[in-house]
Parts: sequence; C-alpha cells; structure tokens
Amino acid sequence: MNISTAYRVAPHSKIKLKKWPTKESGPYKSEDEAKEDTQANVKKLSELQELLAADATTSLLVVLQAMDTGGKDGTISHIFTGVNPQGCDVTPFKVPTPEEASHDFLWRIHRAVPAKGKIGIFNRSQYEDVLVTRVHKLVPEKDIKLRYEEIVKFEQMLSENNVVILKFFLHISHKEQTARLKSRLDDKDKHWKISPSDFAERKFWDAYQTAYEDAIEATSRKFAPWYIVPSDNKWYRNVVISSVLVETLREMNLKYPKPKIDLKKLKL
Repeated sequence: MNISTAYRVAPHSKIKLKKWPTKESGPYKSEDEAKEDTQANVKKLSELQELLAADATTSLLVVLQAMDTGGKDGTISHIFTGVNPQGCDVTPFKVPTPEEASHDFLWRIHRAVPAKGKIGIFNRSQYEDVLVTRVHKLVPEKDIKLRYEEIVKFEQMLSENNVVILKFFLHISHKEQTARLKSRLDDKDKHWKISPSDFAERKFWDAYQTAYEDAIEATSRKFAPWYIVPSDNKWYRNVVISSVLVETLREMNLKYPKPKIDLKKLKL
C-alpha cells in the first residue's frame, strides 16, 4: 500500500464520502510504528524545504479543509514543526472582513498564495465559498457551480506559474466529532477552543457532507488533486499527509543553484 497515493481523488470521479474510510491504520501494525515514519517525514520535510527555498523556482500550496474539530490545527503543528518559519506561511481564512467581502471571493485567496521558494498553508480556503455559502444558502446554486469553474481556472493558473497545489480533506466521522467536542468540554485547558458555531453547525452535518462531495468532484484535477484522508486516528492522518508532502517535494526535482562567484577566490 502506497499511502502517498492511496487517498488521492482521481479527476472528475464521483464521490460518496460514506464510502471513504474515516479510520484506518494502513500498513502499520502499531501507532508507534506510524509515528516513527511521521518523525522521519518531518525531518525530511525540513531538508526539502531548504532545497525548495534555495531552488526558488517553485512554491508549494497546502490546502486543509475539514469539518469542525477535523484536525487542521493539529496537522499544522505536528507536521510542520521542523520547518523553518522564514520559509513557511500559514493563512487562516475566517469570515470575510468588510474589505474582503467588497472584492471577488478569490481576491483574499490570491493575496496569500506563497511566493516561489516558500510553502503556504491554508487553514480553510477558497472552498469555504462553496461550502458554508451553499449550506446556508447565502449564494444561489447557479453561482456555486460557477465558483467551481472559477476555482479550477484559478488553480490551473497557479499551477502554470509553478505553484504546486495539494488539497487535503481531513475526513472524520460524526461519532469522532462528538468525542472531540466532549473532550473539549471536559478539559478546562481546551475551553478556549470551544465555539458555539461548532455545536450549531453539527445540525448541518449531512448538508456539509454533500457540499464537500460536490466540491471535491468538481475541482479535483491532476494539477490540483484532492486527498480524502482518514482522520479519526490523528497519528494516521499525520503519517499520510507528511508522506504525500515529502513525495511531492521529491518529485519536483529541486536543485541547489550553482554559486554566482568563484569560490576558489575567497580567502579566510
């Protein structure tokens, strides 16, 4: 089993999230075994990020989407812990500000796309504008379909300008979300994470599942693939995503640039 490709969504394929697992262990016999691979990937990711920065011809955009409590923050903290902060930007997309709302929905997204040589991580993304807006009927259905097309064209344009795009849907079960919300209620140190919207949005679980299915179907492309990652087991989520990142960076064929000066002429 190649976990770097096992959960990739083929372009234009039909998606039913109920048929995609939320809990798996893959080839691992134990959690510790998977954690060892994750740590190896974290170390390799740090090395590859330095190479990405030195090469400075390409950037990597990582999009994280999930239901509430799905693990976006945990993914970032566990996988990117060894990455040089100077070469990595994390952008959380919340409710649009008045300025952002006065522009087209992709305006705030484009501003956050990573420069060449950098890794950009989107905690939520342009997809909020075909998820939340659809579930709560804030935008007509015909406009949602138009936005799918605009997102595909936008991502294709980025790809043609050397932005490598990876999109991860952290797939958790309703039962797991319930357990995670209960854990936050039971732990005083986690009370700061509690938001009334997390509980209110649970009523729309099925509608969100449908919205994700349609969005993934409409926008998974070879140049910007979606991965539906089983995320009930956080340790398995981490090893899957870190494996995809390392494999993708390796496939970029990055190179250190040649010195611009004759090093033999330098004297200490």
